[in-house]
Amino acid sequence: IGCWILGVSQAATQAQIKTAYYKQSFLYHPDRNAGSEEAARHFTRVNEAYLVLGSVGLRKKYDRGLLSREDLRSARKPSGKEGLATSAPLPKRSQTFAASQPSTKPIFDFDKFYQAHYGEQLERERFLRERRREQQKRKEEAEKRWQAEGLQELGVAVLFVAAVVLLFYSK
Repeated sequence: IGCWILGVSQAATQAQIKTAYYKQSFLYHPDRNAGSEEAARHFTRVNEAYLVLGSVGLRKKYDRGLLSREDLRSARKPSGKEGLATSAPLPKRSQTFAASQPSTKPIFDFDKFYQAHYGEQLERERFLRERRREQQKRKEEAEKRWQAEGLQELGVAVLFVAAVVLLFYSK
């Protein structure tokens, strides 16, 4: 069921599962679908499917049919790193900030992350926006042509009526 919800095959890799999760969560996120009960339910199912399939240990239990509700309650969101035990608690780190020491750790590039996970969706939306703009432009041009043709026809009609009136009064 989890594979079906995320839209991946049963032989999907952790990277494919993670990518499918990000795509689905982007589409059905409650912030993007305000007020939609269906989207909220689907978002919850996507999160639960990723919780199970994204964790190597929970996925093995799920595949064997041994997954329990207690496993789900105690599970943490997958880190996306294969082979790590998901049930072992992470050590707490105390973080100290020293302004004088240069950081060797690179700054997180959110733009790169966002592009990697939502790039296809962003490109599709950009394409659709551009297509709507082009359609709007064609519609406006067609209206202008129609107005110009209408004025032209009106001018011809006025000339015709004027010619008929001149002929009628000239006799």
